[in-house]
Amino acid sequence: MTRSTATAGPDTRHAQDPRVDAVMRRDSRANGQFVYAVKTTGIYCQPGCPSRRPLLRNLLIFDEAGAAESAGFRACRRCRPNTVEPDTGLAIVQAACRRIERSETTVSLQVLATAAGMSRHAFHRLFQKRLGLTPRQYAQAMRERRLRASLAAGSSATDAIVEAGYSSSSRFYESSRQVLGMNPTTYREGGKDMNIQFAVGETSLGSVLVAATADGVCAILMDDDPQALVDDLQQRFPGANLRGGDAAFDEHVARVISVIDQPQASVELPLDIRGTAFQKRVWQALCRIPPGRTVTYAELARQIGQPTAARAVASACAANKLGVVIPCHRVVRANGGLSGYRWGVERKRELLRREAAALDDSP
Repeated sequence: MTRSTATAGPDTRHAQDPRVDAVMRRDSRANGQFVYAVKTTGIYCQPGCPSRRPLLRNLLIFDEAGAAESAGFRACRRCRPNTVEPDTGLAIVQAACRRIERSETTVSLQVLATAAGMSRHAFHRLFQKRLGLTPRQYAQAMRERRLRASLAAGSSATDAIVEAGYSSSSRFYESSRQVLGMNPTTYREGGKDMNIQFAVGETSLGSVLVAATADGVCAILMDDDPQALVDDLQQRFPGANLRGGDAAFDEHVARVISVIDQPQASVELPLDIRGTAFQKRVWQALCRIPPGRTVTYAELARQIGQPTAARAVASACAANKLGVVIPCHRVVRANGGLSGYRWGVERKRELLRREAAALDDSP
């Protein structure tokens, strides 16, 4: 049984569990994969239940209906979670994921396959089909997550590397920039001694903040409130040396504004792109979508060679910090509808409208 408890303050376990996001989005595609319970009502539901979404502090996650009932919760009469047949294949993958997450060392493919009662090849194929990641890639993502959590908690770089399950500190340091975007000590200290220039400009769609390191633009954020953008940047890099942009930097801002206000304009900016290997593959694919065109999450997943990874693709789009330049607004639902957009669905709708209009006006 997997049970996520909550506290009055921020709960990092909830923040790290993608099932919570499915509950908050009422994602009916997750029905049958797990159930959630609400402590204040004593009721458990399917992820796609139309009932009012619970507060995080009252939310509990269970792998199955029986576990929720054993804990004293009763089934919701609206979504009837106790009538949904569990997905056997998904249950196998979930069990493997939990084993990978709990292990302090790398779990071999053979061990995972044996526990599932399958051959290595069959288990590997099932795992990748369900998650869009191989077991090795999932284990790597978990190590990266543990590393970030340890560094954020104040552990030394050496201790965090060991606690995360990396076998060699020297080998990790060789790839630390790809994993963290900086060395571990700098990350732990909130970007201490990093120099980040930034400036806020005004566009027809609200305020935009552009920030850059010595390697290139690392963030393009949008909001109606300029101060909220600055606060967001400060929270991301509390130890960095943040300073306003000079005249040369203002050119970066002007280029970003031109793309927002005039979608047909091209933009060439040096970029400091930070993310996992999978996220970067998705972002590269996004940049190949022409202005005025859209693709679905499933189509984008097929373009990167992982046709079953639509959900992972959606998560990578949501993690994009370089709005407009990496055009995650060009991805839509299978029915053509506009799904959630980091900077507001209305901005997404207007960006697409402008790009389509510019395409119609072109010779």
